[in-house]
Amino acid sequence: MLIAQLSDPHIRPRGELYQGVVDSNAMFAAAIAQVNAFSPAIDLVLLSGDIVDEGQPAEYEMARALLSELRVPYLVIPGNHDGGFSAGHAAFRAAFQDHAYLPAVHPFHYAVEAGPLRILALDVTLPGLHHGLIDSARLAWLEQALAQEPQRPSIVMLHQPPFACGIPYLDKYWCEGGDGLAELLARYRSVERVVCGHVHRFMQLRFGGTLLCTAPSTTTAIALQLDPAAKPRSYIEPPAFLLHHWRAETGLITHFVPVGDFPGPYPFA
Repeated sequence: MLIAQLSDPHIRPRGELYQGVVDSNAMFAAAIAQVNAFSPAIDLVLLSGDIVDEGQPAEYEMARALLSELRVPYLVIPGNHDGGFSAGHAAFRAAFQDHAYLPAVHPFHYAVEAGPLRILALDVTLPGLHHGLIDSARLAWLEQALAQEPQRPSIVMLHQPPFACGIPYLDKYWCEGGDGLAELLARYRSVERVVCGHVHRFMQLRFGGTLLCTAPSTTTAIALQLDPAAKPRSYIEPPAFLLHHWRAETGLITHFVPVGDFPGPYPFA
């Protein structure tokens, strides 16, 4: 089974640029085209948050227009930008009202069967805030979901990653409560991967007895700066997504997939 994870496209209203600089809409369209063209066909797409930039209905209208080109079923969770900073999550839920797996109100946790796997989406966003939170109620929901099928391979998806990555301007907006999540996951060896977005970079680490990875953005990359005094920076690096390949004999293999046309192919490997 092939699952593409696209994250943080920060869609803008038609004709507007992300941060006044980057055509995030065109970059997301290119990522969708690459997913559509992949062989063998990708089975499912996970959108791990910050689908739009300001939570505006016009942005969601543009997002749905772009997503209408996707030939693959997809699942969504909100990021901190999807809540908007005044309207809450109403525009997000209205934009995806046809996605019956989403609860009617925030938080938007859900469990979905995906072939041999389960996708467990844990909504850690807090309306109006950039950081996330894993509190006792969220942990209780996830534990109940895991306990329903404790042996079935699962992917847990959330937006803000629950660890300090060492980039100072990202760690201000991490997901609080990660220790509780790690303790819970350590009791369920069936969790193949925890997947996140938010940081606009690929990162991977051991977490709660499994692996946690963050997806790159389909738009700008946040700069990798580990100096505690570093100031926020971004670059227009090649956009990318993650491809999670489930095979019964190996478990989940995760690939980093740049988006674009590059020199080649050449007749060697």
